[in-house]
Amino acid sequence: MNFIMSSLGYLYANVVPFVILLGILVFVHELGHFLVARACGVRVEVFSLGFGKKILSYKKGYTTYCISIVPLGGYVKMFGEQSTDAESIAAEDRAVSYTHKSVWQRIAIVFAGPLMNFLFAILVFGFIAYTGEETRAARISEVTTGSIAEAAGLKSQDLVLSVNNTKVRSYEEFQNALNQTQNQTAQIEVQQDGEQPRTVAAQVASVDNPNIFAGTKTIGSITGVMPYTKGTLVAVRPDSDAFKAGLRTGDEITKVADRKVQSWNDLTRLTQAATSNLTVERTTNDKKETVQLTLNLPADKKIASITDLGIENTELYLEQIVPGSPAAQADLMKHDKIVSINGKPMESWENVLTTIKSYDGKDALEFKISREGTEIVKKITPLVTSQMTNLGKEDKRYTIGIMPMMNISQPELVTVSEDSLIAATVKGFDRSWDISVMTVMSFVRLFQGEVSHKNIGGMISIGKAASDAYAMGLQQFLMTMGILSISLFILNLLPVPVLDGGHLVFYAIEIVKGSPLSGRKLEIAHQIGFALLMGLMVLALFNDFTKFIFKS
Repeated sequence: MNFIMSSLGYLYANVVPFVILLGILVFVHELGHFLVARACGVRVEVFSLGFGKKILSYKKGYTTYCISIVPLGGYVKMFGEQSTDAESIAAEDRAVSYTHKSVWQRIAIVFAGPLMNFLFAILVFGFIAYTGEETRAARISEVTTGSIAEAAGLKSQDLVLSVNNTKVRSYEEFQNALNQTQNQTAQIEVQQDGEQPRTVAAQVASVDNPNIFAGTKTIGSITGVMPYTKGTLVAVRPDSDAFKAGLRTGDEITKVADRKVQSWNDLTRLTQAATSNLTVERTTNDKKETVQLTLNLPADKKIASITDLGIENTELYLEQIVPGSPAAQADLMKHDKIVSINGKPMESWENVLTTIKSYDGKDALEFKISREGTEIVKKITPLVTSQMTNLGKEDKRYTIGIMPMMNISQPELVTVSEDSLIAATVKGFDRSWDISVMTVMSFVRLFQGEVSHKNIGGMISIGKAASDAYAMGLQQFLMTMGILSISLFILNLLPVPVLDGGHLVFYAIEIVKGSPLSGRKLEIAHQIGFALLMGLMVLALFNDFTKFIFKS
């Protein structure tokens, strides 16, 4: 019984979302072919979801509607479609034959499938926009000290209300407004919680777009405005008041004086504002339980910094030591703090990475480590290792096998909805277009070698994406459906024989040539296209197994 229940649970969590998502997308695609074929007077013989043996079928008129046993696609079978000899079709049947339709009608029928996927994506994204999309709030996470942003008057935790008198509701809209104001001065209306709105004038620079799949090379940026801020994971000195109260390195502070904190800025601001004993709610790193602690504040002085209580940010503290690495051989331990390397003080994790990566291959590096209040020195020789980037490319560099104890504050979320169907449709189209551009650019970057072929995924990747999105809720599931619908739109338009794009190429040649390609040439082209498609599927399947099966 337990086995049956666990199997049913697995099917519900993994297989059902995949079948629903793929089934809807295939239905939409084939419906496009079907509707335009019928509009052009073509007799449709079969409309099938899935391949292989039919498990459910219904016939109306000349058309059999069915669900087949292999749910990995679908097809529309049209009368005369497979015929290589137009003369072999009886004269009385040519009016309903696909082969005997004009080349422009055949182009319309073929193009309708991919186009339907694009239109469906607009519908999905438009529905999300109209009903309300949960997205990142237009709140500035952090402003670096001495930056252009700070000089302009921007502050950490400012909520952006408008840019150049245009209302801003989300961080996406804030970024779009900056993109339209590159190399100009923007009038930005912001507000701190509990304060009156204020307007600042900030210079918007033009910087390289970090998204290599985007269609634009640059984006707008205000120097000093950080896209993220540190979370509330803390390190605690052993001789401090915080340690005596029970706070430990690796704890995450969730409340200060009954006020919820989500970022390091919140934590430092509320702590410095305290004038009496401080009640802190923390989640322990090991047990994930919530505990309330009381920190005794110094009676003779006001807290100038959170470090007065013995609390530090964890950026330079170690969370993990890779077994067998140079760091492990030097006996580095979890919660060790890197103080300096070769006598140079380390102020950030970026300093640590840069110093190790620039190792000259000669003498061992001298690490000064703080461990439970005691400083020790370790000699460590970095080794060249292969790291996989986010894009799946191999990056060889010097490492010692350490990972920092860092956490990023989760951004504040808001629900943004469009107040009209027209505005929602426009937003749905804009998002569909942007994702289409990024999908095309992903193929371009792949052929340019900037993206690894290991990023190509198949049915297992789609199934994983479907189950993960399903577990996160309806909005995320619909978002994934819209993105995959765009992928089908682009993929089917690739100029590969056996795909819709390949057929469109043949019809373009027919228009130029004045007659269709010979049956023999079409047969060879389809064989080549089938081989290419099978090769791509094998690569995708191999990547899926490597990523999800062999790795586990």
